[in-house]
Amino acid sequence: MEVRFYDSVDDALLKFAVILAKAEGKWVFCKHKERDTYEIPGGHREPGEAIADTAVRELQEETGAKDFAIKPVCAYSVTGKNRVNDTGEEMYGMLYYADISGFDQELHSEMEKVCLFDELPEALTYPEIQPKLVQEAGRRGYV
Repeated sequence: MEVRFYDSVDDALLKFAVILAKAEGKWVFCKHKERDTYEIPGGHREPGEAIADTAVRELQEETGAKDFAIKPVCAYSVTGKNRVNDTGEEMYGMLYYADISGFDQELHSEMEKVCLFDELPEALTYPEIQPKLVQEAGRRGYV
């Protein structure tokens, strides 16, 4: 699995938005109803949707965030087969960072719960990808 980072890529290549988020100084991770692991909020871009709108929509849907500040960090790509890429070809996404100050009381998505962690949880859905996203955001001064 190879993860690369870019200052920018052609917008048409961006298929995903992933949002590193903190609330109360802690990492925000989601637990999907069908998995026993934790993941960074994010998801697929809808047809005709701006990638920034994808980031906002996914953050709200998966965490229930209602009060937040969000900003782009960088573009990234993942080459190799994983749960969302059965071909292993290079796929591109946009990484964002958000500070969340308020949540809805209820989730209305495929997520079972939202958890706050001081450190990255051990049981990650994408253990070969997620720590690298956090590391790159830190290198760029976002976390």
